[in-house]
Amino acid sequence: MTAVEERLYKRIKNGVGRAIADFNLIEEGDRIAVAVSGGKDSYTLLQMLEALRRRAPVKYELLALTIDSGYPGFRADIIAAHLQATGVPYHVEKTNHFEIITEKRRPGSSYCSICARLKRGVLYTLAQQFGCNKLALGHHLDDFIETLLLNQFYVGSLKAMAPRMLADNGATVVIRPLVYVEEQEIIPFAQQSGFPVVCCCCPVCGTADLQRQRMKKLLAELERENPSVKRSLLRALANVQPRHLLDRELQQVCAVP
Repeated sequence: MTAVEERLYKRIKNGVGRAIADFNLIEEGDRIAVAVSGGKDSYTLLQMLEALRRRAPVKYELLALTIDSGYPGFRADIIAAHLQATGVPYHVEKTNHFEIITEKRRPGSSYCSICARLKRGVLYTLAQQFGCNKLALGHHLDDFIETLLLNQFYVGSLKAMAPRMLADNGATVVIRPLVYVEEQEIIPFAQQSGFPVVCCCCPVCGTADLQRQRMKKLLAELERENPSVKRSLLRALANVQPRHLLDRELQQVCAVP
């Protein structure tokens, strides 16, 4: 590993470690299911959590989970071979999601949203089945910021993602340890690590989520003027001023007596 590669590795690992400490993402005795899709983000997440596990002051276990949604051409075997080489226990779950989506999807609508919901449900079920109390997802800093902007522009909600939250099933804690890591750091790290990135093989992936692509383009334009804009937006999520918002419930809480 070159000096440049070593610095990048340490920067990402330190970012993950800081997120774990800031948001209490990992605790003694945790058994953590790590969702590994075959993409750069989830491979990076797994490698960092495993590296930290070896020297962590608390003991925790990892289990990699991959969902094969049944898209024609999806190479779950490549992901499984990589996971086996890492030494991390893993499980690949074959589903019929592609058939369900093909049948239920409205003409012209995105595969991505319904696919994500189906996958998340299976991940929650598998986490419980394998005795995992936490589920780690590979959302990075850019995902947090893009989701914030999407909700403001298209939903009318001041909401992003949480680094730690209790899932709707009331049993699984979802954690996102890459919250401080930018995508522009993950891309070269994945390349230098030689991760076998596998396409999800969705027939419209990369073209359907146009709104998110617009947010990426907007952020890239803003970064040319202010290189710290994404970090500033992330800080804003941790610096909420309820008195200066329009939410009526918050106004009541903050009302002057």
